[in-house]
Amino acid sequence: MEAPDFEVVSPPTDGISSLAFSPQAEILAAASWDAAVRLYEVQPSGNTIPKASYNHEGPVLCVDWSKDGNNVVSGGTDKAARMYNIATGQTTQVAAHDEAIKSVKFLDGQSNILATGSWDKTIKYWDTRSPTPVGTVQLPERVYAMDTKNDLLVAATADRHVLIFNLNNPTTIFKQTISPLKWQTRTISCFIDGKGYAIGSIEGRVGIQYIDEKEIAKCFSFKCHRDDTKNVYSVNSISFHPGYGTFATAGADGTISFWDKDSKQRLKSLAKQNNTIACTAFNRNGSIFAYGASYDWTKGHKFYANEGQINKILLHAVKDEDCKPRAKK
Repeated sequence: MEAPDFEVVSPPTDGISSLAFSPQAEILAAASWDAAVRLYEVQPSGNTIPKASYNHEGPVLCVDWSKDGNNVVSGGTDKAARMYNIATGQTTQVAAHDEAIKSVKFLDGQSNILATGSWDKTIKYWDTRSPTPVGTVQLPERVYAMDTKNDLLVAATADRHVLIFNLNNPTTIFKQTISPLKWQTRTISCFIDGKGYAIGSIEGRVGIQYIDEKEIAKCFSFKCHRDDTKNVYSVNSISFHPGYGTFATAGADGTISFWDKDSKQRLKSLAKQNNTIACTAFNRNGSIFAYGASYDWTKGHKFYANEGQINKILLHAVKDEDCKPRAKK
């Protein structure tokens, strides 16, 4: 029998919207609908110690770390991005939009540059030392998901638009396309080499998309997060393993699967949770996989009222058999 996954102590008191590990230490940041961001230190034993927390003025929708591990940035429905300094415990506002901020991402190779994607149909770039944006891009619709790796930034919006940016020219849309999936986009995540992205929809599908025209033939989509009785569930999160480049999908069916896009096979599934999985994250070397089990509102208010709310963050000790690519069949 496998050892059970570790449960994080003192979890958020409402839905868990986003998880991110420090790139420099075993510290996990969790954003929640209870308007707080919490930091947990993960010990080698798997036990966790609540380290710090700070608040927004409304539900927090996203969280990310600076590359040096000194700062956490989060965005929320209070239309602000706030930065928490680990050393000083101080929080400062570093970005503002006209509507909720759905995604915050520090750019690779730029120590203080932050990208924020909002429901106000813009992406803004900020130098965290300055109160005004260093660049703004108008988008066709509200940002639902955004990710960046190396020189690539991808944003998925309402109406299934996908906007691709080359960060050498960050305020110009490099390519505008429509999601390969027929239904609303829920999540998007860049390959670890920055050559493409995986996109997930509310209709239990994932699309694997390459940027370079020469690799378009390698693009494909597949079904996942469905059950034997043909129920279809949202793909809520896609996280790539930082070493192997394989990836995990998590769904509203309470399941998590690890996949290898290159051999097009499922590597492993984790035990089903009795709640939807809202968000996931690997730590810096891929040895820990964190996932947030909390209601994602896919069944509306009534279900929440009847079923009650469980909010848990679990830590899975990753083994090679979970994520290591296998020889192609």
